[in-house]
Amino acid sequence: MFLVMASRKFKYQRREDGSRAEHCCVPFCEATIKFNSILSFHNFPLDEETRRKWIHNIGHERFDITSHTRVCSRHFKSDYVIEPSTPNGRCLLRKGAVPTLFQWNQFSGAEPGRSGLWQRRDTHLEHDYCAVPEPAAVDNALDPTEDLHKEVERLMRQVEELSLSQRFSLGRFAASDDDIRFYTRFMTYRHLMTFWKLIEPASHKMIRVTRERETTIWSEAETSAWGQSLQPIDEFFLFMIHLSVGQTQRDLSHRFNIHQSTVSQIITTWANFLYTVLGSVRIWMSEEEVKAHLPNEFQDYPDTQVVIDCMELRCQTPSSLLLQGEVFSNYKSHYTVKGLIGMAPHGAVTFVSSLCAGSASDKQLFKQSGIVSLLKPEMAIMVNKGFLVDDCVPCKVYRPDFLSKREVLTADEVKKTRLRVHVERLVCRVKEHKLFDTVIPVSITGSINQLYTVACLLVNYQNGPLVKD
Repeated sequence: MFLVMASRKFKYQRREDGSRAEHCCVPFCEATIKFNSILSFHNFPLDEETRRKWIHNIGHERFDITSHTRVCSRHFKSDYVIEPSTPNGRCLLRKGAVPTLFQWNQFSGAEPGRSGLWQRRDTHLEHDYCAVPEPAAVDNALDPTEDLHKEVERLMRQVEELSLSQRFSLGRFAASDDDIRFYTRFMTYRHLMTFWKLIEPASHKMIRVTRERETTIWSEAETSAWGQSLQPIDEFFLFMIHLSVGQTQRDLSHRFNIHQSTVSQIITTWANFLYTVLGSVRIWMSEEEVKAHLPNEFQDYPDTQVVIDCMELRCQTPSSLLLQGEVFSNYKSHYTVKGLIGMAPHGAVTFVSSLCAGSASDKQLFKQSGIVSLLKPEMAIMVNKGFLVDDCVPCKVYRPDFLSKREVLTADEVKKTRLRVHVERLVCRVKEHKLFDTVIPVSITGSINQLYTVACLLVNYQNGPLVKD
């Protein structure tokens, strides 16, 4: 029993029987009678030969042995210890029992192979029974170099793990896809890292926004000198939290432990960078590509090239009366900015317009967006009831009919209405970026077009198929 107990860390408990505060005299052993109700403590034997063996094995050859000098049962093999016959009885040692289990031999009972533990020290100190040995002293006494190196490596790993768990960074949430989904809207950590591998090479030559509102091109070697305490991937993570969760710059400043002005620069820099990188990818699909991915639901409308809808984002009331008149939306009864978004029948975003004032009509926005130049006579578009754009396009228009005075819609009209629901779901995916699900502050209106476009384009990378085949 005691051999097993010697190999584990004890939980010392105060005894309530008024025992003297006597200590085990073995070097590096912290056991005391007063604070231990598990171990037994034994006097040195009277037999001179056995006593010499005790002193030699303990390695403490220059100290006075009194009636209160004890050795705890941790240092004896289990077959040397006689268990008490009654609950309150004392453990006894067999005749000739010698302590052999110590910290410096890992409680294995192996011979230490040295003259005396305290003789190896340059300075000879008397044993302080009340002192708790310093960990460094224990390591130095035990060994040597290899054990010290291993201990240093272990402590460095532990510090790194603690630092990672306390620092707000992407690595802290890498093991939780639910957290990744919440903070970035990417389905899984694997999706996020796949997207990062696509944009990471270009990030080394990113054009960063400085405090002086100037732009400077930084090489990979100069990036660390920009004054940032965050790695590029954590800057991207900060930007995604701002976009996806709608956290304020002040909150992000506290979370990432950086200055609020630095947060503002990171957000603006990454908005411009992703706007440029994602905007350089051709998202408009050819007729052949659209038909190759056409879902079964659209088989009755095989020439549908794009499903179109408008999205309005509520914004803070401008101080200028002129601007108030331009951005006020009669449809939303609020001040808004407005954008046009188009998707292929299978759900991929294939067109994103720039934002305009909320007072513009759907038809006006449609004409200004530039999508008309992409349409061909053999194509067809699917729009909402309010999109009266038949005279603006060179192709067919599928539009749900108004109920007018009829009680019910026809089966074909119901189907067109149901198909259009997919683009409403797409708008919902964009608005899962909570920055656009609230009133947009005036302070970010300078980069709102970039933020909106990036949010729309990211939908193609963050989620699975919108319309299942």
